[in-house]
Amino acid sequence: MKKIDMLTPIGILIGISMVVFGVISSGGMSGFLAFIHVPSILIVLGGVFGTLCVSFPLKQLKNMGRVGKQAFQSKEINVEEIVGTFVHLSEKARREGLLSLEAELEQIDDSFVKKGILLAIDGVEPEMIRELLEAEIAAVEERHARGRSMFEKAGDYAPAWGMIGTLVGLVLMLKSLNTPSSLGPNMAIALLTTFYGALLSNLFFQPIAAKLAGKTEHELFVKEVIIEGVIGLQAGQNSRFVQAKLKVFAPVEKRKLEEKREHVREA
Repeated sequence: MKKIDMLTPIGILIGISMVVFGVISSGGMSGFLAFIHVPSILIVLGGVFGTLCVSFPLKQLKNMGRVGKQAFQSKEINVEEIVGTFVHLSEKARREGLLSLEAELEQIDDSFVKKGILLAIDGVEPEMIRELLEAEIAAVEERHARGRSMFEKAGDYAPAWGMIGTLVGLVLMLKSLNTPSSLGPNMAIALLTTFYGALLSNLFFQPIAAKLAGKTEHELFVKEVIIEGVIGLQAGQNSRFVQAKLKVFAPVEKRKLEEKREHVREA
């Protein structure tokens, strides 16, 4: 079940708050209003959107919102629960055979786990199971990388468009040196586009890309754990051996805690 990943919006709000605090504490509310300049915003956002349209096909761009939404969601994938599931399945498989696991599939939500168990039930060779499941992992990694690349590119383009806006503002300013009233607006374009480009890149686009990369890395790690569990099932390994093999994938802190509990039970 997906939950809201509160760290993403909190981090963005903290970054914006620090900028706002710095501006207001130095120049008051009038100083803050000086940082709101619609032409500069449009130059950066419009420029980034335009270069994304050139860089990516429409079908991929339509998914940008859905991909970005993943950075604000948290899907709990508990390695310990996966270990427990495979220990239970291995015990049942050794008692009643692999075919008995078909009844357990209805209680499993993860489609990757189901696919692996079905392959094991069908008697597919371990090497072939690993090859098929790793091919699916590679496809997931490639799909996630394509989605993430839109935010990575936007993070690269935003500062560049900020500099383009700065050049536009400087040219306009130099052409209107004899008109003092136009120097202020043109100087605003020159400076604020760089500000907006850097802010969007470093507080929004690049951090979201990094968050998505971390989520992908964790998801692929969990899938590797599942593969090892499926191979253990297919080989008919003892549940204790399956547990010992899969426990090495658990976080170090939780492994140490579990070892302490086992020592207490033995004592």
